[in-house]
Amino acid sequence: MATRLKIKTSEGDIIIRLYDETPKHRDNFLKLAKEGYYNGTLFHRVIKDFMIQGGDPNSKNAPKGKVLGTGGPDYTIPAEFIYPQLFHKRGALSAARTGDEVNPERASSGSQFYIVWGKIYKSAELKQLERQMGIQQEQDVFNQLAKQHHDEIMNLRRNRDHVGLQTLQDKLIEETKEKCKSQGKPTFTLEQNEAYTTLGGTPFLDNQYTVFGEVEEGLDIVGRIQNCQTDRNDRPSEDVRIETIEVL
Repeated sequence: MATRLKIKTSEGDIIIRLYDETPKHRDNFLKLAKEGYYNGTLFHRVIKDFMIQGGDPNSKNAPKGKVLGTGGPDYTIPAEFIYPQLFHKRGALSAARTGDEVNPERASSGSQFYIVWGKIYKSAELKQLERQMGIQQEQDVFNQLAKQHHDEIMNLRRNRDHVGLQTLQDKLIEETKEKCKSQGKPTFTLEQNEAYTTLGGTPFLDNQYTVFGEVEEGLDIVGRIQNCQTDRNDRPSEDVRIETIEVL
């Protein structure tokens, strides 16, 4: 049985469906919606051709100009990446989070979410993104391996053993190549290619943020909101309110 909810906003209604494949995010969103946690909050961060973000409890009755985006319950939700099955097509519902440098596990905010708008991509642009994802994959694997050899690296540095450092680096580069080869190069599926070249989205966020639902009706409302005037902190000049979120 699909879990569907109606986000009643000051701009109109958005019907979303939550994915069963991401149960932790589904259950948390349902719980907060039923408690009325989101009632009266704002879409506090809106970026044209990108996304609309809400779910900050501090945005309720927030005076004009107040910088928002840090509020939420005192917990995070473990990432649930179901990739490439669930991805950032236009209308995807995803969890916001803090950056990798303070959140390497990519755990989600307890309440903040965003709905993707993005743009329509050309096939050549997706190919370029795939190349960038390949470079990122190598970087991530190398960093992981370097972490495992942290003590050894520090020792070699302390002893100013440049030859030893170079030898270890060469070894880790080889291991990185092997590991990436066994993982396979990052490529977009046929379904992703189709969605990103016709419907649009934000493919560069895939596998970085948890996608846990999608818009079933009211994508035109999302389009209207992402197009609104904003201040320099990306907050809409005229408040866009979430009045209620009700389970259907």
